Amino acid sequence: MGLFYFMAKDPAVLFYTSDFLSGTFTMTNEQVGKYIKLLCLQHQKGPLTERDMLSVCQSYDEDIYAKFEYLDNHYVNIRMQTESIRRKSYSESRKNNRLKPKEENILISYDNHMETETITINKTITKDVNIDFDFFWDFYDKKVGEKGKIKKKWDKLSDEERQKAFNFIESYKIAQPDKYYRKNPETFINNKSWNDEIIERTISTKLTYAEREWEKFKQLGQ
Repeated sequence: MGLFYFMAKDPAVLFYTSDFLSGTFTMTNEQVGKYIKLLCLQHQKGPLTERDMLSVCQSYDEDIYAKFEYLDNHYVNIRMQTESIRRKSYSESRKNNRLKPKEENILISYDNHMETETITINKTITKDVNIDFDFFWDFYDKKVGEKGKIKKKWDKLSDEERQKAFNFIESYKIAQPDKYYRKNPETFINNKSWNDEIIERTISTKLTYAEREWEKFKQLGQ
C-alpha cells in the first residue's frame, strides 16, 4: 500500500486533548511520553521506520505500537497524518484565497455629458475549495482514472461533502488497507461513499505487522 509522505513544514498541528487523554488512559506515564515523542517525530519527518520506533521505545511495546499502522515498511499514526494534511490544506486554501480574485461586482459611476451612467464590471468568478483536490488524490492513495475529470467532480461537491469525504477516508483505509480492493476515486465520489457504513475488519486483520510478529513470538514459547 502506498503512503502519502507528508513532510511537515508547519511547526503546529491541531491537538485534541480530550481524545488524547481518553486514548492513552490505560498507558503508563512513561508510555505516554514515548508515544507523544513519536507523534511529534512523525509530524516533522513523516512515516516512521522501525529504527525510529525503537530509538524512542527501546524495545517493542505492544501498547505504543498498536497506535500505529504498519504500511509499506513504515509506521503511521493515521490521526496524526490526517490532522497534518488538514492543517496543510487549510493553510494552502487561505494562501490561495489571498491570491485569487474574488467574486464581486464593481459599480463605477461617472459623469458623462452631465448625465450619470453606471457601468457594471463583472470580474472573474473563482470558487474557493475548502479541501484541495490534490490532498484528496494523495490521501485516498488510489491514483487511477482520469485525474482532470475526477478533479472537476471533486470541486463540484459542497464544502460539507468534501469535509465528510475527507473524514471518512481515514477509517475507510484502515478497514480496507489493500487499495486494490478500495473503490476507484471516481466511483467513490460518484456514489458519495462517505455516507456508507464501514465494515470493520476482524481482530486478526486489525493487527499491525509488529503485533502479528509479536503474537508469533509468543506462540513459539508456548
